[in-house]
This record gives sequence, structure tokens and C-alpha cells, in this order.
Amino acid sequence: MNVLSETLKSMLRGFVKISSLGQKRGAHITRFYMYKHLQNVTAGLKREGKILAIGNSRGFCEILNFETAQIVEANYPEYNILALPFADNEFDFVCSDQVLEHIEGNPQIAIDESYRILKPGGIAIHTTCFINPIHKEPGDFWRFTPDALNLLCHKFSKIIDVDGWGNKYIWAIESIGLRFEPIPESSWHPLHKLAMKNRKDWPIVTWIVAQK
Repeated sequence: MNVLSETLKSMLRGFVKISSLGQKRGAHITRFYMYKHLQNVTAGLKREGKILAIGNSRGFCEILNFETAQIVEANYPEYNILALPFADNEFDFVCSDQVLEHIEGNPQIAIDESYRILKPGGIAIHTTCFINPIHKEPGDFWRFTPDALNLLCHKFSKIIDVDGWGNKYIWAIESIGLRFEPIPESSWHPLHKLAMKNRKDWPIVTWIVAQK
């Protein structure tokens, strides 16, 4: 049974890789929908001013089409989101991608820090996870529903978007070793279809976009 199972997994991986040849591909399956959604949510925002990318989130800022020259990086362990060494009202945007679950401390303090360093009218964009295996980078301490993120951002004047993405079939994809396979942009592809399927009661990743 184990041999057959491994053979089947190998065949499925081979099919996905062959069917993806020559296609434009995006993020892997637990980021694909979220990044596209956030691109749409932020499309109408003014991109002027300074952007703080927290915890190796520079690539995330670039996915959201911020200008590279505007980005200031604050990466752990040199920087800690619980005590950012920046002045009040210094940034126009604060972004963190899959950072909040790794905070070794009170997540409310982290959100309050992002609020503090934003200019009035500035935007915070935070993504994190809810249903996810433990992944220590360097530690894994928290999980967040959309309601939890909304509660943490209670100081903000406006919640532009708060939501999540996931479905229970993703774990079958992980079991055959394809979780981190880039998703083809073609809507007919099985991985694309699965990546775009969203169950509100199965959020694997969650996010919030809030305005000070």
C-alpha cells in the first residue's frame, strides 16, 4: 500500500509539472488568491511616500506594485515589530507578510506599533495565518481569524479589507508535495481552480488592510 501510495503521489506531481510547462505562474497555493485579492484591494491607493516592509516583506511590497525606492526594510532580528525604532507618523504604508504568527510577545503591541509609526491616513497591510502547521522561523506563537485581526486593529479609523482564504482540499496538495509549487495563471489548470476556491470557514491565510 505504501509503495502504491508513493507511486500515485509521484504520478500526480509529474502530471502537475508537465501540465504547467510553458505557462506563466504565480505564487504557491496558499498565497496565490491572497496576493491577487490584495493587488485588487490596493490598486486604487496612492503609492506616494515611505513604505516600511517588516520581517522580510519587501517581496510582498513589490507584488503590491510599490516602488522599490520607497521601501524601507525592517527585518528580524535586527528589528523587532514590538519596538520599532522609528518616529511617530513617519510612514505612509506599513506591510508585513506572514509575520504576526511569529511574534514572541503580545500581538496587540505589534499592531499598535504599526499604527504609531503611520501618518494620519496611512495604511497598514498585514497578512498572517489561521489553519497552518507549526513553522518555526524562529518561533511560531499565534493564529488569527479575520475577526481577531479586526479586533486588534480597533484603533484604526477605517478597515478597508479584512478576510481570509482557504479550503480543506489544500492538505491533499501538501500531502503529495505540491504546496509550494507555483500556481499556473491559466484558469483551466486544476491547481489554479483549487487555488481560487475559497471556504470562509477554512481560512488558511488571513489578512487586514486598515487606515489610520
